[in-house]
Amino acid sequence: MFATNPFAALSASISPALMQAYVVLMIILVAAGTLFDILHKGSAKYFFDNWRRSKNKARQLGGGELMSIAVQTAVVDVLASGEFCNMRRRIAHLLTMYGFVIYVVATIAMVFGNPMTDLWPHLWWIGALLVLIGGYWFWFFIRVDVAAEGSSPFRVMRADLFVLSLVVSVTLGVVWAWLQSNSSTAAGVFFALYIIATTVLFGSVPWSKFSHMFFKPAAAFEKRVSNANGTRANLPAPADKPEQFGTRVKHARNY
Repeated sequence: MFATNPFAALSASISPALMQAYVVLMIILVAAGTLFDILHKGSAKYFFDNWRRSKNKARQLGGGELMSIAVQTAVVDVLASGEFCNMRRRIAHLLTMYGFVIYVVATIAMVFGNPMTDLWPHLWWIGALLVLIGGYWFWFFIRVDVAAEGSSPFRVMRADLFVLSLVVSVTLGVVWAWLQSNSSTAAGVFFALYIIATTVLFGSVPWSKFSHMFFKPAAAFEKRVSNANGTRANLPAPADKPEQFGTRVKHARNY
């Protein structure tokens, strides 16, 4: 089961070209949804307007400083999810993030028939299991309204759309692949449910937090630049990072 491409068996009933077209459509939906979200909320306009205004008031950073900040952003904020001070939340986020990336890449490779046929099914299962561990751990034990407010873990809000659709999609995909490997007649039903949940996941970008994975690196980079050039010196430090106040005062004095 773990070494078999679950999408290859579909060629008997579904054209590989149709599955490939579906994957391309999902990619287009993500791109279009993210663009719509940017235009609708004015995120990009606010970001660049704020950047231009701060340039005239800030200490000018050199190319080396900007490169260093970019590397710190990539390593600390993106790859290590340094924004999360709570270790449990960070681990759950990292499991889900890396699992999702591995799962999506392996899915695309298998649907388009990548020659590394022995590797991708294993990666697909590994990615799916990481998503399920991180996703269900977050959903039932870490969510603020569940862990701190004592709400029911089955209480669903619009903010939960991304993580919920992701977990449901991957769960249905795993069940479908397992049923298909056992030649179960129910595999077709779960595949249909899998496609529906996946379409909701990638088609709901304008209304979910999916696009945050593209916004957060830019916001983290801008925050580090603002701390470095002194433009945030007069703002209060985050409650969880009071040590940044001293850094801002230092840069303000240098400026």
